Amino acid sequence: MNLPQSPTNLNLETLFPFELDDFQKDAIAALDAGQSVVVCAPTGSGKTLIGEYAIHRALAQGQRVFYTTPLKALSNQKLRDFQQKFGEELVGLITGDILINVKAPVVVMTTEIFRNMLYETPIGQVGTSVRDIGAVILDECHYLSDRQRGTVWEESIIYCPTQIQLVALSATIGNPQELTDWISSVRASAQQEETEENDCTLINSDFRPVPLRFYFSTVKGLVPLLNGKQTQINPKLKAKHPHKRRRRRMEDCPSIPLVISQLQERDMLPAIYLIFSRRGCDRAVDILSEKTLVNPNEARRIQQRIDEFIQQHPEASKNGQFEPLTRGIASHHAGLLPDWKSLVEELFEAGLVKVVFATATLAAGINMPARTTVLSALSKRSDDGHRLLTPSEFLQISGRAGRRGMDTIGHVVTVQTPFEGAKEAAYLATATPEPLRSWFTPSYGMVLNLLQKHTIKEAKDLLERSFAEYLAQRKLAPEQQAIASLTTDIAKLNIELAPINPKQFTDYEKLSERLKEERRLVKVLQQQAEATQKAGIAKILPDIASGTILYLKGKQIPVHEPLPALLFEKAPGKGQSPYLICLGANNRWYVSASNNVVGIADISFPESALSSLVPPTGLTLKQGQTRKGDAASVPIAQQIRDRVQPLTPAPEVLEYQERVERLTAKLENHPLHQWGNSKNLLKRYKKRLALREQLKQSQSKYQRHQLNRSYYWQDFLNLIEILREFGALDEFVPTPLGEATAAIRSENELWLSLILLSGELETLAPHQLAATLCAAITETPRQDSWSNFAPSQESLEVLDKLQNTRRRLNQVQHQHNVALPVWLERRLMGVVEQWALGEAFSVDWNQLCDETSLDDGDIVRMLRRTVDVLLQLPQIPGISEILQINARLAATQMRRFPV
Repeated sequence: MNLPQSPTNLNLETLFPFELDDFQKDAIAALDAGQSVVVCAPTGSGKTLIGEYAIHRALAQGQRVFYTTPLKALSNQKLRDFQQKFGEELVGLITGDILINVKAPVVVMTTEIFRNMLYETPIGQVGTSVRDIGAVILDECHYLSDRQRGTVWEESIIYCPTQIQLVALSATIGNPQELTDWISSVRASAQQEETEENDCTLINSDFRPVPLRFYFSTVKGLVPLLNGKQTQINPKLKAKHPHKRRRRRMEDCPSIPLVISQLQERDMLPAIYLIFSRRGCDRAVDILSEKTLVNPNEARRIQQRIDEFIQQHPEASKNGQFEPLTRGIASHHAGLLPDWKSLVEELFEAGLVKVVFATATLAAGINMPARTTVLSALSKRSDDGHRLLTPSEFLQISGRAGRRGMDTIGHVVTVQTPFEGAKEAAYLATATPEPLRSWFTPSYGMVLNLLQKHTIKEAKDLLERSFAEYLAQRKLAPEQQAIASLTTDIAKLNIELAPINPKQFTDYEKLSERLKEERRLVKVLQQQAEATQKAGIAKILPDIASGTILYLKGKQIPVHEPLPALLFEKAPGKGQSPYLICLGANNRWYVSASNNVVGIADISFPESALSSLVPPTGLTLKQGQTRKGDAASVPIAQQIRDRVQPLTPAPEVLEYQERVERLTAKLENHPLHQWGNSKNLLKRYKKRLALREQLKQSQSKYQRHQLNRSYYWQDFLNLIEILREFGALDEFVPTPLGEATAAIRSENELWLSLILLSGELETLAPHQLAATLCAAITETPRQDSWSNFAPSQESLEVLDKLQNTRRRLNQVQHQHNVALPVWLERRLMGVVEQWALGEAFSVDWNQLCDETSLDDGDIVRMLRRTVDVLLQLPQIPGISEILQINARLAATQMRRFPV
């Protein structure tokens, strides 16, 4: 395609000295036309190039650029990449606890930081505004569908000034046009009119420069998962008995060493091997203790880099971690030190590490492509229990396969497990990604920040711009159609059923249900009576002579009523009981066991009457066998019918049978029959009831949307009521407590502000302050978590004083249907308190890790979250000077390797 001349006279051939893909050219053209873009393309297809062009374009126009990511790790990686491309002096970083060159023309940051800037709340003294920003690149925009982080993305898009170009880079999603249309509508509503400037263009591509091929690993070998057209399961992998589900044995599933050998044989390394647990990743490394995947030269290069790492970070040296790395094997998960993970990523990108056992977090945007990705399982634990991966999750993981410019094919290997097979793998490999959904959730911080600068009506308008509300409004037309269709169907049924009194339906239904229950009871009583009779018969059956009339019924003699039958002879059975060869009143011969005899008649036939009988030659001695009698047996069968009465049921069975007969007669004479087939009429009556309920729900849903009531407005109002009750709002105006709460970034900003302004923390030393704040922001750990570091008595006393406030906040939140966490976790406070003592007085890193059950990475994350809160304190209005000083001191003492 011919690109229009860029207004900044950028030379694309100089910027990108290679042939651009069509979707990249289309995106560049849209940006040059002044439009925002949503770029949806597979992982590894070159979306970042579009973000880079937006940077070049803004810089050429003398503007700045923000590049936002969902994760700090991804922000750090982008910082390194952009410093190499644009120069260190042109690139900065803001991630809450790290500020680097914040006034640079290009600033990488987490999306939350960008949202905070739009709130105009300072997070540290960064001196950054959005006045001179030409473009904001929202990388990994599909995080909008993330339950925890999605709200931040929606807020960023809603609050972003319309003169700033948005460049949203997303993995493949199911509803890219809806996302694009929503962004356009948000920007149009912000300007109260539609212009070309607030248009957002969709650039949607399924192009993958390195195509994927899917395989299935079994104990017999590696097999193509899909057919030649890559549209369905490979016929060779189809189950022989698809309806027979059984759990496979572990020995029927390939082991990790076997899978690695299969990859080696096919030259499919390096590989990322996904295992959905930290322990599983570490165990996999141990299992390969005898495996070496690198040559001597590669091993020397790895050892050289390890030596450099140990020299830089002697505290990070852990027994057992380095040796597998020298053989080209490593694990990568959240329980490991961030610096160690960076080393693994570096060596993997250099082609020195051949297999990395990683959890799913590795698929979240970190640039670590491989020739092959292996999925050890297709299901994982989630908040909703154990579940199959979604198509989008599978696509995100498999998309790591195939290195552009290095591989012609990317390989995705799924593995046979006891629970999942080729059928599930083929489904995920061919499924389309699910649509983005919204998890937009108001918070105390959102409420207060909006009310600081907007009226309640303006705040409501902003909430109505959420993606969730947009999707809900789009459903109005189908809902109208559904209401019309339901109304028509109900009207037809009303006409059909108009002459019939509704009481006749309810009466008939009650009688039917009662009859059903009585029949069930009859069956139960019959079974109980037969079991009792069988037990008594079993004792006397060995002494019964030929010619005796028996009543047969059971599993091998499946008759409705007990069948009178003449005992012809006994024959040896498999066990101690003999087989009974009988002629039934229906002139059929049976081979019966004693457990099919439910009664013995008072009459018998003489032996002379049996002399004319000869069992059929085809009647084999096998329980349940039956054959038709001949002409000679007809008279005897007739005599049985004439002389033998049906087996009389037990008295309790007779009583219930009479009830069944009376109810049956009532139903047969019910007045509903006069209107036609009663069962069909009842079915239509029930259908009308169901349709009426559907109509009621549809009308209620439609009315809520029709009133233009914000999707989350009630949640917003509930938060306002809580804030008023605690004195953070005076009507709709934030009080000093509200202003402090608005400046806090936490999962429950009100809880943290109540603690900080309680006056209880001023007596604490810096390390005790850090520990107390950690207790307030740390979610409840696993039951088996422990620490040998006891928190100080001063910290515990403060926590005791805060309990009443915590209890009250929990109660008020519950009354208003708000479920935000109100943590006060004591178990791990001692770890933070010990580390916050500072290098001169604290234990070293390895000692700290040895005295707690937490993984290294979890400790780092807990400490960094605490530092993040401490750094917020000096920027929160109303915080006492002593708290500010202690917070700075505690943060300084805590910010040493690896924090």
